[in-house]
Amino acid sequence: MEESSRPIPEPAAGAADLEVDREEEEDDPESISLHQPLLKRTPTLTTNHLAMVGAKVSHIESLDYEINENDLFKHDWRSRSSVQVLQYVFLKWMLAFLVGLLTGAIASLINLAIENIAGIKMLLVGRLVNERRYINGFIYFTGANFALTMVAATLCVMFAPTAAGPGIPEIKAYLNGVDTPNMFGASTLIVKIIGSIGAVSAGLDLGKEGPLVHIGACLASLLGQGGSDNYRLKWRWLRYLQNDRDRRDLITCGASSGVCAAFRAPVGGVLFALEEVASWWRSALLWRTFFSTAIVVVVLRGFMEYCDSGKCGLFGKGGLILFDVSSVSVTYHINDLLPVALIGIIGGVLGSLYNHLLHKVLRLYSLINEKGRTAKLLLSLGVSLLTSICLYLLPFLAPCTPCDPTLDAACPTVGRSGNFKRFNCPNGYYNDLASLLHATNDDAVRNIFSTGTPTEFRAISLLIFFAIYCILGLFTFGIAVPSGLFLPIILMGSAYGRLLALMMGSHIYIDQGLYAVLGAAALMSGSMRMTVSLCVIFLELTNNLLLLPIMMFVLLIAKTVGDAFNPSIYEIILDLKGLPFLEANPEPWMRNLTVGELAAAKPSVVSLGGIEKVVRVVEVLKSTKHNGFPVVDQGVPSPIGMPTGATELHGLVLRSHLVAVLRKKWFLKERRRTEEWEVREQFMSVDLAQKGPKIQEVVLTEDEMDMYIDLHPFTNTTPYTVVETMSVAKAVVLFRQVALRHLLIVPKYQGAGISPIVGILTRQDLIAHNILGAFPHLAKKEKSESTNS
Repeated sequence: MEESSRPIPEPAAGAADLEVDREEEEDDPESISLHQPLLKRTPTLTTNHLAMVGAKVSHIESLDYEINENDLFKHDWRSRSSVQVLQYVFLKWMLAFLVGLLTGAIASLINLAIENIAGIKMLLVGRLVNERRYINGFIYFTGANFALTMVAATLCVMFAPTAAGPGIPEIKAYLNGVDTPNMFGASTLIVKIIGSIGAVSAGLDLGKEGPLVHIGACLASLLGQGGSDNYRLKWRWLRYLQNDRDRRDLITCGASSGVCAAFRAPVGGVLFALEEVASWWRSALLWRTFFSTAIVVVVLRGFMEYCDSGKCGLFGKGGLILFDVSSVSVTYHINDLLPVALIGIIGGVLGSLYNHLLHKVLRLYSLINEKGRTAKLLLSLGVSLLTSICLYLLPFLAPCTPCDPTLDAACPTVGRSGNFKRFNCPNGYYNDLASLLHATNDDAVRNIFSTGTPTEFRAISLLIFFAIYCILGLFTFGIAVPSGLFLPIILMGSAYGRLLALMMGSHIYIDQGLYAVLGAAALMSGSMRMTVSLCVIFLELTNNLLLLPIMMFVLLIAKTVGDAFNPSIYEIILDLKGLPFLEANPEPWMRNLTVGELAAAKPSVVSLGGIEKVVRVVEVLKSTKHNGFPVVDQGVPSPIGMPTGATELHGLVLRSHLVAVLRKKWFLKERRRTEEWEVREQFMSVDLAQKGPKIQEVVLTEDEMDMYIDLHPFTNTTPYTVVETMSVAKAVVLFRQVALRHLLIVPKYQGAGISPIVGILTRQDLIAHNILGAFPHLAKKEKSESTNS
């Protein structure tokens, strides 16, 4: 990613004399020795700097999560007083507190808005249907949904294209080290909030849970940098947080807070960030994320207490998904193991099938979205019309069911939320399919999860509900509105779980509502491939620890079955968007390729001297797209016993630091090394952490171009280096676990006339398909292996 694609020198001498015959091409790549060079390659290692982020192609760079230990950083670290260190620590905890507070407040307001807007719409539609004014009801229902979708889609298309979708894949990429452009701005946050309210209230088959994760991340990013780019708070304390490393930690807190706000699951939110979105973790971050989620829970509890007094509008509970079965006695029987295992297997198969079909739909939508804003807007409105037609007409296919007089709940439900919607039925009867389709999303979850109601839903109604939510879910995700996958998958999984329990009848001992919970968990694990965090989220959601063993059993089966077919849905979206995400586990064939061979397939490395002419630095910056340059000193005083001078690899200097020096015009009239006090008069370490202008914006005179720059104070003297004989698989693990941007390759043999640097590896160089493009015979073997398997 950090390297430009340019022609490279010819392979080393003797390379042309080595040939790989056809029989060797058919060998298993795992049998190739590390010492056998893989010389059959294309002229260059292909890299792609562009990705689909939001609605347009964007230039992608990596983030500097590594600590840049140059002279300025070392002095700044030594000179910090204990008071300044306490200020820095206090500020990080204060921002974590604010992230939790604001995320909880915004989530509560979103819930209230959705519950009241969607609730009022449903009540008016139900009244028109009960009065036999079916045409008026259809026009009102379709028109209201159309208008709400229009608001959400217009905002996304016109003002913040990156607000469309859940935002979780882009957050994963950011925490993996990819700078996803325009994902955490103020406009994205505002459009995400308003768009989520409009899209969910419109009855589209999507949820607000994914967008809440993105909202939490946006809040964290804006707080960490003091606001948006145009209106930024110039507070002295915030300068210490103007770096990618601290911003990453804060965005992790925001993502955890978003999950907690969606499900009221503080521990589940922390584990979600640990298992699903974060690529790098440490104990201090664990404490701060837990602190943020604890604040979210306190805020949500405060809103719920306030809403219990009836001051929050229509339904009074704040729209929080909460299925409390703490009073339900969960007992297991040996006969339950088979149906529970079956739920897990079905969840894994359906989840992988859903991922496969959604992949096809998203590829089709990408072709439609390329036609412009009008096409994206029409697509969203078309899906809204399809959804409204299905949701309004399908309940008429379900027969009316007489109310059970032994139930404590009011039946039929009229004028409020509840399990037994009257819809078009006479008094004393209810429509079970309308109870699911003509309800808010959260109300539908509570209805289908309800316990102690074995005869509430008919099998045909559950089958219709499952089928329509599968179809609408495939066509809804990917349109230009904020959307989440959590709730649609929960509803689909709970439908098939309850349907399976209904078909088992008296052969099961667990309540049908709990089977719905297990089905929802299985389908989510089969699609998203989460286990630990998902288990804790559902336990906090149900408030019943007795479900723990059987929940773990279902999740493990579903994930194992799903992994046998395809990747998780978020990995599929990352691939579609072209984001260079580094997986935790390298490909097996990477063990047979060395980093030296990989470096030989790249353009020759561009290095700088410790003291360079300004014209040379400007030329290098303008002629390359590299973001890191090795700094090599020639003629360094030799160690004892060596007659001549030595060549020293002083470290690595970043492009942004070079541009900062050029912009401040910190030049020398003669070639010399500077003293420490000279550079400290002009620069601080926090100045180099800020994003500066591009080299094209720097204007220099001819006299300034003939001057010199001492690069030693700005050079990271402790870059991560590996020997050229290291395998690519090992380099991938190191690169991801340490969250690197550049990895220097040094030669195995050192001596006079040998360059101390062989090459540089960046994120794009370690992406599997880029390597296979440079070594086509490996790609053929990989393809034949996948075909045979």
